[in-house]
Amino acid sequence: MSLATLDTGAGAATPPQAGQVADIWRDRLSLLLESTGEGIFGIDLAGCCVFVNRSASQQLGWAADAMIGRNMHDLIHHAHADGRAYPESDCPIFNAFRRGLPCRIADEVLWRADGTPFWAEYSSHPIVEDGVVHGAVVTFVDISERRRADELLRRTNDLLESRVAERTAALSDALARQRELANHLETVRETERTRIAREIHDELGSLLVALKMDVNWLAKRLDDRAPLQCKCQGMGRLIDTAVDNVGRIITDLRPSILDHQGLWAALEWQAQEFFAHSAELQATLQLHVAQGVAAPEGGQAIAVFRIFQEMLSNVARHAKARHLQVSVLVDAPPAPVLYLEVRDDGLGAEPAALNDARSYGVMGMRERAGHFGGRLVIDSAPGAGTRVRLEMPLAEATPPPSPGGTTA
Repeated sequence: MSLATLDTGAGAATPPQAGQVADIWRDRLSLLLESTGEGIFGIDLAGCCVFVNRSASQQLGWAADAMIGRNMHDLIHHAHADGRAYPESDCPIFNAFRRGLPCRIADEVLWRADGTPFWAEYSSHPIVEDGVVHGAVVTFVDISERRRADELLRRTNDLLESRVAERTAALSDALARQRELANHLETVRETERTRIAREIHDELGSLLVALKMDVNWLAKRLDDRAPLQCKCQGMGRLIDTAVDNVGRIITDLRPSILDHQGLWAALEWQAQEFFAHSAELQATLQLHVAQGVAAPEGGQAIAVFRIFQEMLSNVARHAKARHLQVSVLVDAPPAPVLYLEVRDDGLGAEPAALNDARSYGVMGMRERAGHFGGRLVIDSAPGAGTRVRLEMPLAEATPPPSPGGTTA
């Protein structure tokens, strides 16, 4: 029945009276309250129930008539989820009419008639007429299933995170073991290089020197035989070339300057050697080591030196650069850090190529650096040159022992 065609019983359609309109809307509101899935009830200023819909009655397990006139806090909101008493003075539902504070709560329990709790999301809004608060309307919905689903999701996420953490830890351990193995193999390789370089120097070098002396001795005794003298001179030049090649091979295997004068001198020597063999390059070298920082020794010194060699080798093989800048900077204590940078204006490379699993040179540099707590950063783009930067933490120099046997 619409408002415009309300039948008054006189046989003609006349507008409904004010009382009839109120009854119509009251009926419609009652139907709306009964049809909604949310629980709805109203309370007066004493907190007692004045109306309740079917959904609220079903969810709470109370007959509607049994709830009317009852204090709703004492009936359904008297305790927390853990059983602790819930003081009425703290009840957000009652604060809606006592303080005029509407609320929406998403994580509290309401209690059923059988004494069991359920998680509910509820809201409470004051009923105000002519500026006077007459009570409050409370709407609630059972969210137990949602909380169970959320809890299941949380446990699943926790389990997943736990498994991910376990796998990550396992991968980290495997990576650490791999780095240890790689460092061990590199140490073995360097030891073998040193041994071979020493044997070449001691054995082959001595033989070549002896052979050179014998050729010189023979040449002195062939004064009247010019062809044989020429042959001896040629043999002498070949021996000199062999000596030079042996020295180069020994240096490639293990530069003696690294052992005798330390890393800083070895880096400077390697840079100058590279510049001397790259006449087409306009190269500059900057070297600054803060006072009080000792050059690293052993495996770390070898790692830095080999990384530097690989940097220069990449410039020679791939860059086709015209300008090259090399800088070796070491911060002052405490916590000194080595910054070794090689920058060129050559062809550059795609980042994907530098991160490719088959870029063994780049991978080797990064692994060498990572084993000693350093990191390698490469900035490059096609046509924009390449900057390779090594950052390596160093140990602070240990003061020499004082005459009394203690350190300063």
